Amino acid sequence: MEYSFYDLLKLLGSLALFLYGMKIMSEGLQKFAGDRLRKILTVMTTNRVTGVLTGMLITALVQSSSATTVMVVSFVNAGLLTLSQSISVIMGANIGTTVTAWVISALGFQVDVSAFALPLLAFGIPLLFSQKSSRKSVGEFIFGFSFLFMGLAMLQANAPDLEKNPEMLAFVQEYTDMGFASVLLFVFIGTLLTMIVQASSATMAITLIMCANGWISFELGAALVLGENIGTTITANLAALTGNTQARRAALAHLVFNVFGVIWVLCVFPFFTGAVSWFVEHVMGVTEMSVAVPFKLSAFHTAFNVCNVLVLIWFVRFIERTVCAIIPQKEQDEEYRLRFITGGMLSTSELSILQASKEIHLFAERIHRMFGMVRDLLHTEKDDDFNKLFSRVEKYENISDSMELEIANYLNQVSEGRLSSESKLQIRGMLREVTEIESIGDSCYNLARTINRKRQANEDFTEGQYEHIHEMMKLVNDALLQMLVVVERTEHQQVDVNRSFNLENEINNYRNQLKNQNLIDVNNKSYSYQMGVYYMDIIAECEKLGDYVVNVVEANTDVKEKKSA
Repeated sequence: MEYSFYDLLKLLGSLALFLYGMKIMSEGLQKFAGDRLRKILTVMTTNRVTGVLTGMLITALVQSSSATTVMVVSFVNAGLLTLSQSISVIMGANIGTTVTAWVISALGFQVDVSAFALPLLAFGIPLLFSQKSSRKSVGEFIFGFSFLFMGLAMLQANAPDLEKNPEMLAFVQEYTDMGFASVLLFVFIGTLLTMIVQASSATMAITLIMCANGWISFELGAALVLGENIGTTITANLAALTGNTQARRAALAHLVFNVFGVIWVLCVFPFFTGAVSWFVEHVMGVTEMSVAVPFKLSAFHTAFNVCNVLVLIWFVRFIERTVCAIIPQKEQDEEYRLRFITGGMLSTSELSILQASKEIHLFAERIHRMFGMVRDLLHTEKDDDFNKLFSRVEKYENISDSMELEIANYLNQVSEGRLSSESKLQIRGMLREVTEIESIGDSCYNLARTINRKRQANEDFTEGQYEHIHEMMKLVNDALLQMLVVVERTEHQQVDVNRSFNLENEINNYRNQLKNQNLIDVNNKSYSYQMGVYYMDIIAECEKLGDYVVNVVEANTDVKEKKSA
């Protein structure tokens, strides 16, 4: 069997299609069904057991554990599942895939999802060109889903075809009598084979051929099955290449879970394989060698995955901590997730309000960080660094929009409960705070866009203009820091609110002063009219930002004064 360079390129092309499908499916899903899907998935994965059952159900339906884990990775990437939820779903997928093995061995049929991929594109194309953004997002999701499965099918088709040429593996007979070293070697071969062939079911078929030909014993076939379980995680890890930190952690959790499983089974390997053999021969009553070996391998596969889940389901938190330690969070890869408002409301409305106020403080801190990025953007020289930072500001703007909506929806839910009149006033003030904080985010984004436009004009500000912008941004930053102090304080803490009003007056006066100076400078040809426009846009936006900051302080102060009155 020849495997040319052209075949390798076809394999890489299939991988590219798979990764691209993964990326646009994740994005389309996020745009179209983000909030609704998050609620459904949160209900379906409320605890470890429901998470495992969800994973089993999805895998039994799509008949591919790789497809399920890839979907889970894309959900984590889109912020629809947390890391701990994803681990329990992946555990369920591992059990679900054994159901598939039994279905294939009993009925000899398997649903081929990739067969629906092309017809699905026919439905997706009109949606993709739709004017309505939600329909467009559904179209994107369909295209991503189709490309994902087409890529997966092509990966399997273009991988070296070992299934049809098992004689390539006949050499393994030489290594069957090395005792436990043979078992370890066959675990490694199983891992490598599955990574190359990209389908654990195909490796399972190869294992069955090797056992049927008498090249290897059932015990070594079982070792190959253990290796397959590690190799099959490569698909999810490939899918996570385009994802964020959380997605890569979810894919790594799949690998860690399977590796842990293989290690403990290897420790009790002779007993485990002996128990499976006894079960097939005595309980199922299958004694004929040619029939017994496939049944033993399927039974071993099932027993391994079920026992592994039963053992490791209690260590979800430990697995989560392990993968977080291996893949630390990157600063620029911050993901949108509410920290305090998670599932439903808490038992009492007062406690729910407390959670919401903590979330608002977190929101304010995030916006302050966004303003820090805008200040850095002003002096970023390299194109690559500038584009990275600008896209981060854009991402924060999207995050702030989502946070405003989620916190406001939560507060509206709380307000429907039984509340004291003070709490009702507090919620009204908090809603105003959230709106104003989101407006600060909009202002930061507007500042970033103005800086971007100035950069594209290939002109620069004068030293004097830079000095004035720095001074203005310093005043705004002081106002934001003071706002954080006000938002964070409890009812009994005293904070000088007048400082915020004084800073706002300073910002207004400075803006007026610079506005008059700008007219004189443009007349004196100190800089071009266009640079004057960009300069005043930045100054005016900073002043507007200062107004929003004062509005947040006012909303917060009104609430706390009325509560303590």
